[in-house]
Amino acid sequence: MQLVAVMVTISSATASIAADKPAAPSGENSPGWIVTLGAGTEYGPTFEGSGDDDFTFVPNFDIRRANEPAGLSAPDDSIDFSLIELGGLELGPAANIRGNRSKSDVPGVHDINWSVDVGAFAQYWLIDNRLRVRAEARQGVQSDDGFVADFAVDWFQPFGENLVFSAGPRASFADSTYMENSFGVSAAEAFDNGRLSAFSPDAGFKSVGFVVGATYQINAKTSVLVYNKFDRLVGDAADSPIVTEIGSPNQNTIGIVLSRSFHIGF
Repeated sequence: MQLVAVMVTISSATASIAADKPAAPSGENSPGWIVTLGAGTEYGPTFEGSGDDDFTFVPNFDIRRANEPAGLSAPDDSIDFSLIELGGLELGPAANIRGNRSKSDVPGVHDINWSVDVGAFAQYWLIDNRLRVRAEARQGVQSDDGFVADFAVDWFQPFGENLVFSAGPRASFADSTYMENSFGVSAAEAFDNGRLSAFSPDAGFKSVGFVVGATYQINAKTSVLVYNKFDRLVGDAADSPIVTEIGSPNQNTIGIVLSRSFHIGF
C-alpha cells in the first residue's frame, strides 16, 4: 500500500451495491454523470516499510455515466474508468497517488517525493457481482518512481439492501527502479545513517496481503466505508535494512471514508 503522510491509496469509489443496491441518486436515468466525492481517515504506516503508524487524510473520487449502475469496488482499487466491457471483462485507465518519505523518517537516506502513477486495469467477474479477479499496472510519472503491478481477488457479499462486505487476497510486484527508490540504501547513505548497511534490491514481488471492507448505504446518495488492509513485505523489500533495522515487514492500515454522490447534467 503506498501510503504516507497524507494518502497513498485512493479507492475508486466506496464499494456500493450493484445487484442489490438501493435506489440510485436522482438523475440516474438522465444524461450526464454521477460524481462521487468523499473524505475520511486512515491509521497505518507513515511510509512503506515503516514500523510507526499515524493518521492520514483519505480523499475519495469516482465518476460514471448517469445511465450506468453503480459498480462494486474494493477499498484499495485505484481511480479507474471502464472503457471496454466484454461480458464480465472490464478494461480501462487507472491512476493512483504515491506517498512521500522524508530524511526525518530514515535519517541520511534519500527522500521520496509525492507522485502520481498512471496505467491500466483489467478485471473479470468469475461470478457476476460476487467473485472478481483484478490486475493493475501503473508507471510513476517521475523518473525514479518505477513500475508496480497489483493483483487482487475479491468476494463481494451483500447483507440486506444496504450493506456489502468484501474480502480478498493481494500481491504486488515492483520493478528495480521502484524497489531501489523505496527500499535501497547507497553506500554513502549507509555511511551517513550509521546504522543501516548498503542494500540494492532487485525487481520482484514486494508484498502479499489481505483486504476486508464493509460499505453501508446510508441513503441513495450517501455511503460509509470501513476497511482493513494488511500487507506483508516479502523478497528484497522485506530484506531491506530500512525494514529490518528501523521498520517492519507487517503493514496494517484501517480506514473509514464517508462519500456522497451528485448528478451533473452535461
